[in-house]
Amino acid sequence: MAVGRWREGDDGEGGEIVAEINITPLTDIFLVLLIIFMVTSSAMVESGPSVSLPESGSTSSESKGVVVTVDDTESLFVDGTPTDRETLRMALQSAIAQSDSKRVVLEGDRSVILADVVYILDEARNAGASEVAIAATRKQ
Repeated sequence: MAVGRWREGDDGEGGEIVAEINITPLTDIFLVLLIIFMVTSSAMVESGPSVSLPESGSTSSESKGVVVTVDDTESLFVDGTPTDRETLRMALQSAIAQSDSKRVVLEGDRSVILADVVYILDEARNAGASEVAIAATRKQ
């Protein structure tokens, strides 16, 4: 809010209006917007379901390509979009075609059976993936 006040001149006769801008409300709005942005951006990073990844002694940070997620109920997700076994190859083909890298990363829950992992990796290769990787967390 702008506040104006009258200031007398040095000679006591004329004067001028002094206007000051209070930037406290503007600063408050920016801080609230910053907090909202930080909360929503962290929520947007995880696009698929949360899974309990297996632990590995040696992991490397790779740039992600197309992410296939299998949760503990054996539900399939391609880049966060639910799919099933029948449409997995078509979903992978369209996701790989839209991706810059031809890498497929499998994020599987610890309870996923090895046969399911082999099936998903085989479908990824058939869909045109040049690289496949399995996501894991580093042992503490």
